[in-house]
Amino acid sequence: MPHELDLPSMSVLRFSPAAWAKLLFFRDRGPSEIGGFGIAPADDLLLMEDFVTVKQEATIASISFDNEAVADLFDTQVDAGRKPEQFARVWLHSHPGDSPQPSATDEETFRRVFGKCQWSVMFIIARGGKSYARLSFNVGPGGQVVIPVEVDYSLPFGPSDQEAWEVEYEASIEVSKCYGVFGGQHHAGFAEDIAGYSCPDDWLDELEAMEPEERRLIMGELAARPDLWEESEVAYVH
Repeated sequence: MPHELDLPSMSVLRFSPAAWAKLLFFRDRGPSEIGGFGIAPADDLLLMEDFVTVKQEATIASISFDNEAVADLFDTQVDAGRKPEQFARVWLHSHPGDSPQPSATDEETFRRVFGKCQWSVMFIIARGGKSYARLSFNVGPGGQVVIPVEVDYSLPFGPSDQEAWEVEYEASIEVSKCYGVFGGQHHAGFAEDIAGYSCPDDWLDELEAMEPEERRLIMGELAARPDLWEESEVAYVH
């Protein structure tokens, strides 16, 4: 008897109001990208009941999950009685610009991390509000399809829990120090020569790997936000 696949129906990626609110809180909480996983019920694998993060290093162009933190998340979810398709198939992350289109880095990460799964979803929410979701499956001939996204307000939901979300954000999101140059926690004036500031080489690689449109949007956002570049403050990154 052939193995029964656990592919979800190719319809809509749905979010509970609580999961959506938490995702937007994380998206807007800091200057970097943020990432995590969607948690789904066993009988509706494209319904995101929760959004969970793990310890990660984040920049304006990428996120890097801590391997031990991911392993701990998997252990916790299995202990709670969930199967991998409920917590490890839908990758949720944000873009700090207006474009939700996947970058070259996003595509490489999705192939490398999720390429051996029977199915997986890459979801991106941009700070400007646009979103993107793509369902990929790697059985038979394989394939992929862009699917719509919606918040299902027919589901029951209670009040937000911003205090708990703040604790999770502080514990999980480590913004790369290269933000000392570009804003975020520190600022540098336009009049200052930033050549002396250090930024990890891989950040420049990530910027170079972006699609031209996304790179243009990121640089345009930086140039358009003078609040990130107060002339009275100078950043020193060690």
